[in-house]
Amino acid sequence: MSSSAASPSQASVAVQFALTGIIWGSSFLFMKVALTGIAPAQVAWGRLVLGALTLGVFVVLRRERLPRTLTLWLHLAVVGVVFCVLPFLLFSWAQQYVTSGLASIYNAVTPIMTAVMAWAVFRVERLKAVQIAGIALGALGVVVIVGPWQGLDLDQSLLAQGAILAATACYGFGLAYMRRFLSNSGLSPLSFAFSYIALAAAVMVLLTPFIAVGPIRWDPWVVGSMVLLGCLGTGVAYIWNQNALRAWGPTRASTVTYITPVVGVVLGMVVLGEPLAWNEPLGAVVVFLGILLAQDRLRRRRPSPAFAPSGTAAPGYDEGRTPRRSR
Repeated sequence: MSSSAASPSQASVAVQFALTGIIWGSSFLFMKVALTGIAPAQVAWGRLVLGALTLGVFVVLRRERLPRTLTLWLHLAVVGVVFCVLPFLLFSWAQQYVTSGLASIYNAVTPIMTAVMAWAVFRVERLKAVQIAGIALGALGVVVIVGPWQGLDLDQSLLAQGAILAATACYGFGLAYMRRFLSNSGLSPLSFAFSYIALAAAVMVLLTPFIAVGPIRWDPWVVGSMVLLGCLGTGVAYIWNQNALRAWGPTRASTVTYITPVVGVVLGMVVLGEPLAWNEPLGAVVVFLGILLAQDRLRRRRPSPAFAPSGTAAPGYDEGRTPRRSR
């Protein structure tokens, strides 16, 4: 964090937190609208390039220090691909076949995926029985959302739901990877976020001839959705999220996970007239209960130092119990 930047007030942090939840919840609507005029890969391309440019402006204005070692850049490149390129492509493709509200509900599975990756893949956290039960409950919630009693025809909708779950697994892998390799990067949150998003954008630019070339309908709604999705959802909101993480700590800040699906579902129904099956919100509630158990929040906790690893900012990210210097 730049030493010259004053810490935001609690009121300012609260406003930024609320705006982050609204913007991230709205991103599913923005993607759905953008897909009416451009291809899925172009949506992912646009949001990453616009997000990198937006964060880059803040980096220049604040004179933030960028990574100085090749090892750090390589780790950030892994994060950029796994945490941005792959899930953004998967979400964009999937939203051709599922409602924006359902996509926002599935996105809430991210903390469950993060706990699984941190425990099973990177071994950065040991899970207690109650946390394992939470993961199982979260999986049950996903089953409720899918609604197998309605019949599984293996059509595009079911494949799309699988793609969204794969995207949340990418988020979980990326967040656990950050905890394992980048929790002491020495970078400010802004510099960290800009670095991996810029690398992700660079990957997309390199892939432009293969995935992002195609007809574009320059409709004002399509253009506006992409600007909001990129500049706000993949840009400014990341800075606001980091301010909340530093001011409130990970547990309180990560409750943005509970705002985004509500916003996504409401906007999908009101703006796009999307239907909502009874099992979808019920499954979401089961998933949220699983998250509370997986993060061991249903017991009285002793106060612990706030932890905000350098620059991680994503829907549903809870850094958990990894130690860190206070500020």
